[in-house]
Amino acid sequence: MEIKRTLTTEPKAKPTGALGFGKIFTDHMFIMDYSTEMGWHDARIVPFGEISLSPASMVFHYGQEMFEGMKAYKTKDGRILLFRPEKNIERMNNTNVRMCIPQVDMKDVLTAIEELVLVDQDWIPTEPGTSLYIRPFIIATDPFLGVHPSHTYKFMIILSPVGAYYAGGLAPVKICVEDEYVRAVKGGTGYAKVGGNYAASLKGQEKAEEKGYAQVLWLDGIEHKYIDEVGAMNVFFVIGDKVVTPKLEGNILPGVTRDSVINYLTAKGYSVEERRISIDEVYEAGMNGELKEMFGTGTAAVISPVGLLDWHGKILNINNGEIGEIAQMLYDDITGIQFGEKKDDFGWSHEIKR
Repeated sequence: MEIKRTLTTEPKAKPTGALGFGKIFTDHMFIMDYSTEMGWHDARIVPFGEISLSPASMVFHYGQEMFEGMKAYKTKDGRILLFRPEKNIERMNNTNVRMCIPQVDMKDVLTAIEELVLVDQDWIPTEPGTSLYIRPFIIATDPFLGVHPSHTYKFMIILSPVGAYYAGGLAPVKICVEDEYVRAVKGGTGYAKVGGNYAASLKGQEKAEEKGYAQVLWLDGIEHKYIDEVGAMNVFFVIGDKVVTPKLEGNILPGVTRDSVINYLTAKGYSVEERRISIDEVYEAGMNGELKEMFGTGTAAVISPVGLLDWHGKILNINNGEIGEIAQMLYDDITGIQFGEKKDDFGWSHEIKR
């Protein structure tokens, strides 16, 4: 794949102070077009800026799109690392299948990411807990009002220097259980990385924030009984001597960090169970002292401990509202691998060669 470059003549000032998450964007972006006649073509890196689309573009009316999220890290010796990018690209194409979007060659996606990150490598922050967030996405662009897959698409990548996803960093968050609205059901798009899943979650998230909670714990869409995931994360529970996480059954996102946590804990000798777990089981474990920890996993936050759970006003305090031993270990060791500070026995780090 040949990538044309048009570099900005007016570079932006680099940010100073707290970065927040997803508010600042680098100087450049990647764009590649698709048509049924030409396939994926015209790969280019251009200055970050507005794009022009017809108001009739199908993405606006029928939601045919997908996105991914990963990060680039700069090590103390100046190397640039990605964390398991092949897993994100694999999930990207799985989402494409579900959304009737043409597959993108995995090597081309990785090349596009590497080239764009290298162009804007000076934007990679180096303060503790910071990184360069990478957002690849595809949108349907046919100007047509009719329900069928588009014949044209844009594949784009934008970059954003970020700090902690939650303002409190690694401080345990407070979460409430949502059992009025549902996020996804089996047979739907719950396992795909699509905007519609997040649009469906907004009402529950709004309710949670009004009550002072950081996130929503979603239950299954059929029985409103079994745990799916937290709004922006997969979820784990330490119950007795086991670590339990909901099984992938088509209604929750197969998180890359989730998979990493399972593999890491298994290698460490922990007993990890992927299975259905009900909210009743969690509360029973909490009441009898068996629930030791609860934490979320995701690219944005990596590990996010949960200190309080609210279900119909029944408050469950978890580990005295403090980060647990397993969550702390996972955060330290996984971020240590991501930043090149700890030995990577799994081959998860991918160095971008200059």
